Amino acid sequence: MTVQGSLAAALAEGVVVLDGGMSNELVADGHDLSDALWSARLLRDAPEAIAAVHRRYFAAGAQVAITASYQASFEGFARAGIGHAEAEALLRRSVALAREAADDLPGRWVAASVGPYGAVLADGSEYRGRYGLTREALRAFHAPRAEVLASAAPDVLAIETIPDIDEAEAALDAVAGLDVPVWLSFSAAEGRTRAGQPLAEAFALARGNEQVIAVGVNCLAPEEAADAVALAAEVSGKPVVVYPNSGEGWDAQARAWAGPATFSPDRVGAWRAAGAHLVGGCCRVGADQIAALSAQVLKQ
Repeated sequence: MTVQGSLAAALAEGVVVLDGGMSNELVADGHDLSDALWSARLLRDAPEAIAAVHRRYFAAGAQVAITASYQASFEGFARAGIGHAEAEALLRRSVALAREAADDLPGRWVAASVGPYGAVLADGSEYRGRYGLTREALRAFHAPRAEVLASAAPDVLAIETIPDIDEAEAALDAVAGLDVPVWLSFSAAEGRTRAGQPLAEAFALARGNEQVIAVGVNCLAPEEAADAVALAAEVSGKPVVVYPNSGEGWDAQARAWAGPATFSPDRVGAWRAAGAHLVGGCCRVGADQIAALSAQVLKQ
């Protein structure tokens, strides 16, 4: 398997900085993300806005751009009246926008986001898992869009914010025939997946899977990240990816964030010591914080 752009090699040599949240930067730029497609709507309506966010994160020191395809799916686009052919084009566009932003910048990579099934429901289900679907149904959901994303030649597929082990197994099965590496990242709380399974069992899925170049957590409270990183490194034997959210909680009913922000770039030292090789931020972590995090990585 060829790893485009040598991201796997970079992970073996040191720490790689990810970007932060896409949606918070788009909202800060004045875009309305209140509909079910969230940031994926702008793949059709304002692609230049997404490209601008990618460029902003690269300018801040990020080395990996995660595409705006987290909420993008054939099912979700269909509900918005977007046909299959256009949906394919929008999925490929998500990768192209990030790739164009990385042009002429050495040591930059593109991660195509493969978000959880719960994201298409737009009701906070990705923070619970246990959708009542069979593993085969979950595989059937993930496989077509993963195939389209892979065809756009990203450097890695980011199977991210996965809330439970069954969906992780289904997603890994869905991408197994694709000639592109993946990282696998779980959403978690209190040492368990969002569906309540032990994180050790979740991280063990990556052990021995050559397609998985990193495993870890995202969209969890920053104060829980170091322990999760250490566990992922111990259980999987893989480089670890970690990109927490701001520490605020998502109120799905109000469709708003609440509570204090606890993300701090100063935490990156503990993440690195625990075994992290891919570090960044998720929801509500912006370009200024990624710039500070990148500066911390360069110091260490």
